[in-house]
Amino acid sequence: MMCAVAVGLSFLLIEVDTRLGVGTVSDFGLLYTFGPEGARAILSVIASSMITVASLIFSITMLSLQLASSQFGPRVLENFMRDRSNQIVLGTFVSTFLYCLVVLRAVRGTEDSIFVPHLTVAFAVVLAAVGVAVLIYFIHHIATSIRIETLLAQLAADGCTSVDRLFPERLDLDLGPLHCKDKPAAHWLPNDFEAGSKRVSADASGYVQNVGIEALMRIAKRHDVVLRIETPPGRFVTAGECVITAYPRDRVSDEIADSLRGALVIGRDRSVNQDLEFAIRRIVELAQRSLSPGLNDPTTALYCIDRLGEVFGRLSGRELPSPIRYDEKGQLRILTEVLVIEELARSAFSSIARYGTSDVDVVTRLVDTMGKLSRSFPPAARDAMLTLTEQVLIASEHNASLSFDRKALQELLRGQTV
Repeated sequence: MMCAVAVGLSFLLIEVDTRLGVGTVSDFGLLYTFGPEGARAILSVIASSMITVASLIFSITMLSLQLASSQFGPRVLENFMRDRSNQIVLGTFVSTFLYCLVVLRAVRGTEDSIFVPHLTVAFAVVLAAVGVAVLIYFIHHIATSIRIETLLAQLAADGCTSVDRLFPERLDLDLGPLHCKDKPAAHWLPNDFEAGSKRVSADASGYVQNVGIEALMRIAKRHDVVLRIETPPGRFVTAGECVITAYPRDRVSDEIADSLRGALVIGRDRSVNQDLEFAIRRIVELAQRSLSPGLNDPTTALYCIDRLGEVFGRLSGRELPSPIRYDEKGQLRILTEVLVIEELARSAFSSIARYGTSDVDVVTRLVDTMGKLSRSFPPAARDAMLTLTEQVLIASEHNASLSFDRKALQELLRGQTV
């Protein structure tokens, strides 16, 4: 987009120079300082230097991606690749290069015709100065972006965004009767749902990245059907696997099945858009890598635990939506899966505990974080956290080699059981 703007701007400024003429431009001494050969020399120097620096920027970016992949894991590469600052830096140099190329063809210095777009060439000098400033910014930005603290802050921000998207503070959607929470979701389906429904299969293999609930609701109301989503976001599906079950079968034509299939986005990679588990898993993976014998960096694990506490703290207190979706008339339309907080938290913290039970500092931070979260979790999640805390402390006590550490762990365990 920046390249297209640069090319369009070059034609615009050349047209402005043509209309103004040399006489008007000569009144500005800072602009009227070069002839055809000088203009070509300036544009050639700027173009060559811009493409050289752009090549350097590409090389530094690829080196940073390689470093991030080896040290932080391949799952975090997306954060570097979609970094808007890197895109703007690359766009600045490449667009300036194209701008100078287009302006070069407009400079004429023959005996029959002499034309120098002074204003346009002066703007190329301004773009070169901007490029120097952008290069200085890029050096600072790339050095900051590969720091573990910066990366964890971005991953935690993605997790908090997923929480806000999946579990808003206020649920405006009609989720059905409140008493449905006391019974399994399958209880509200028709008795002949399995026998009388049509299975809509995926047309490609990959991970479910997005489920368009609003689109499915519109289709369900328009054709008076009941839908059950078989593959929530983050699930891997193969071509031909059932992704949506629609009831009754006689109301679901091939065209409707294609519409239902189109409401699901399937891609090669998992996405944090609707997949909170993946957003948390990326932080857990960093903690596991830091606790591996090859790295042995428990401080990074402590940072990861703090960021997990931030994401789960954002989740605590939120009202979890019902797996059942009703329309405005109270008619059952969609049945889907919802995340269970205790399973999500237990999976995240136990994955770190398996690698960190021999480090008392990591265990202490885990216990402290889980203790703070359990105070605001629902009863089921609170009990799960307390059970996991006791198990982690017992396992860590057996692995502790120093009597001082064992004593500290015993005191923590007594505090949990009181």
